[in-house]
Amino acid sequence: MLILRIMQPLDGTDTRLLSAMAKDPRGTVVALAQKLGLSRNTVQARMAQLEKKHAFLSFERRINPVALGYPLTAFITVHVQQQKLASLAQDLADIPEILEGFGLTGSADLLLRVVALDAEDLYRINGKILGCDGVDRTDTALAMREMIPYRVQPLLGRRAGA
Repeated sequence: MLILRIMQPLDGTDTRLLSAMAKDPRGTVVALAQKLGLSRNTVQARMAQLEKKHAFLSFERRINPVALGYPLTAFITVHVQQQKLASLAQDLADIPEILEGFGLTGSADLLLRVVALDAEDLYRINGKILGCDGVDRTDTALAMREMIPYRVQPLLGRRAGA
């Protein structure tokens, strides 16, 4: 279960460290320390604190589903029976092709990001979602191409300038 935590704002050193890590994710602690003009111990301590604060996402987010044979990405909005939302979340989590899901405000209740082998597989996945107890209907939009890749560097830059 994902629990959102309210983090204390990062200071300038944390922001600089995260920015350097985003630019060179394979950089060593020693290389980061040299680049930032900090001691190795300071960098290690800061990284441990950032880890403890859940500032890092899982490595799993870096694995491209295309490399696993899933070239199609789709976004499925789901309209649900509200009283069944809690049990529905677990049923949806049991469908491996659903990469992530968000509760929404507005006309739809959930937004799911799914991957599929092809159009027929997407149809099968949509059927599995529709078969979950509590789902009233779905709307599916196929992603034609990624226009803006996942990024946080602009946010880090903005924080550094604040």
